[in-house]
Order: sequence, then C-alpha cells, then structure tokens
Amino acid sequence: MMENFYDQTFDKVDLKTNPLQKGEYESCTFKNCDLSEADLADTRFIECTFINCNLSLAKFKKTSFQDAKFKDCKMLGLRFEHCEPFNLSLGFDNCQLNHSSFYQVKLKKTAFKNCQLQESDFTESDLSGAILDNCDIARSTFENTILERADLRTAYNYSIDPESNRIKKARFSLQGLPGLLGKYDIEIEM
Repeated sequence: MMENFYDQTFDKVDLKTNPLQKGEYESCTFKNCDLSEADLADTRFIECTFINCNLSLAKFKKTSFQDAKFKDCKMLGLRFEHCEPFNLSLGFDNCQLNHSSFYQVKLKKTAFKNCQLQESDFTESDLSGAILDNCDIARSTFENTILERADLRTAYNYSIDPESNRIKKARFSLQGLPGLLGKYDIEIEM
C-alpha cells in the first residue's frame, strides 16, 4: 500500500538502516539524509526539497520527481533516465552529479547552478533553455543533445561538437570557444 506524506521534514534520517516508505511525498523537505544506494523505485516526490543529502547510487526506477529541488547534495552515479518521464522537473544548486546519466532525459529549462557534472552522459537529452551556471562538465558526453537556447556562458571544461548536437541560439562565452572547436585541433589564443 502506498503511503502519502505531506509537508513533512525528514532531518538526519539514515535511510540505509531505516528505508524510505514507498509512496507519495508532497511539499516535503529532506535535510542531511543518507539516501545513498536507496531503492526509490515507484516513489513520487512532488515539490520536495533535498538539502545536504547523499543520494549517490540511489535507484530511480519509475521514480517521479515533479518540481524537485536539490541543494548541496552528493548525487554521484545516478541514472536519471530510469525516472518517470511524465512531468519530470528538477533543479540543482551546488550539487555533485559526477558520473550521472541523463540519457534521453527531457531537461528543458532545468537550472544547474555551481554543480559538478564531470563524466556525465547527456547523450540524446533535451537541454533546451537549460542553464548551466558555473558548472564543471569535464569529460561529459554530448551526442545528439539538444542545447537550443541553453546558457553555458559560465560553464567550463566542456567539449561539445556543434556538428553532432543541436546548439541553435545556445549561449557560450569567448572562454568556452575551445570546448566547441576542440575536435579541429586548432590553437586559440585569447
């Protein structure tokens, strides 16, 4: 049976020893919780906020995130493509998302602020209108990715091939030019 939780705060809960009940969490706040390797399958998070939580290697099979916000969270090796795609809406502020996969995930207008996205996979994802503000995206994969109207002006360490990604009206800084032209093996001086 699915439980419903509304407007509750979960603080310093170790969900490894005390697993989160499957159900629907609406307007809940999770602070300082250890959700690493947790099985969050078939759980719905609606307008929930995660602050200083560890979600590394959590399982997201059909997990629903609707208007979910993550702040100061450790989120290594997550497979966002396993999330429920309907109404998927996420926001990230100062999170470690290294080694995560967003394969074919629709992330339109998603805000990533001050995040580490090293070695993450954005293959065939839709980042239309997304903001990658002060994000380190070193060694991340962009292949058939939609980056139209995305803002990467303050992102750094990326390598994006304009010929194999859709970048119309995307915004980049002059310092980001080497990340767009890297495959041509040319020297750019600024």
